[in-house]
Amino acid sequence: MLVLLAGIFVVHIATVIMLFVSTIANVWMVGSSHLGTASSGLWLLCNRTCEQLPVSSRDEASLKAVQAFMILSIIFSVIALVMFIVQLFTLEKGKRFYITGAIMLVCWMCILIGVSIYTARFTGKMPASTSSHHGYCFILAWICFCFSFIIGILYLVLRKK
Repeated sequence: MLVLLAGIFVVHIATVIMLFVSTIANVWMVGSSHLGTASSGLWLLCNRTCEQLPVSSRDEASLKAVQAFMILSIIFSVIALVMFIVQLFTLEKGKRFYITGAIMLVCWMCILIGVSIYTARFTGKMPASTSSHHGYCFILAWICFCFSFIIGILYLVLRKK
């Protein structure tokens, strides 16, 4: 049981780190143009230098929603990690980590909403690029989506022995 707790804890920490990286780094879409390779994220458009992400007024609210949901997912994931540690030392034997699991499932929902909005509104929209594809941050966000769901369910069924 101790190995299972340690494994879940390590995966949870890895999920928090990957959420930070995927939200902060600007490699959600990568495209090539006559100027070279460019990448765009949630915050900046980077070619040789980084500049403010050019977004049409129609897509601005969608981008703000993606940014907000990704930041919320980080916050809920960190809160779930802290709650796991608190519950680990305060719960009686045989009790379950319901609060931690519920918070992690809220994190999962925030990732789902944020990445789904990005997929629907911004996939393939690289300014001045001839071909574009998803970058590693987009893939990391979907991996965090899977991990947070699995961790949330495991917290709900896990008992303290």
